[in-house]
Amino acid sequence: MGLFRRKRGAGATAPDRKDVAATTAHLTEFAHSRKGVEAYIEPVTTLSGTTVVFIADTGEWTRRRVADPGAARALARKLSIPVYEAALVGYPKRMREWTRRQSGGGS
Repeated sequence: MGLFRRKRGAGATAPDRKDVAATTAHLTEFAHSRKGVEAYIEPVTTLSGTTVVFIADTGEWTRRRVADPGAARALARKLSIPVYEAALVGYPKRMREWTRRQSGGGS
């Protein structure tokens, strides 16, 4: 099926099977162990390629590199969670607030 296959060129090399399995396991565990998880696909960068951020209803989040936006959409569909394009909709306020609290900048 090629969930995490990617074209060469942008970002790091294509993830190997071990990386794909670890990424899938991590994101699946995150989605199953938290409520209200949503996926946000981030655009390709020259350093990291395509990444996806899973954000829980508490604002807790995790980011992982994926082969391409299609792979992120397929995983979100498999996990039955909503998926958004971060470049179009931005990140939810709860994510910024959670990050601020974790860095000690919150009240």
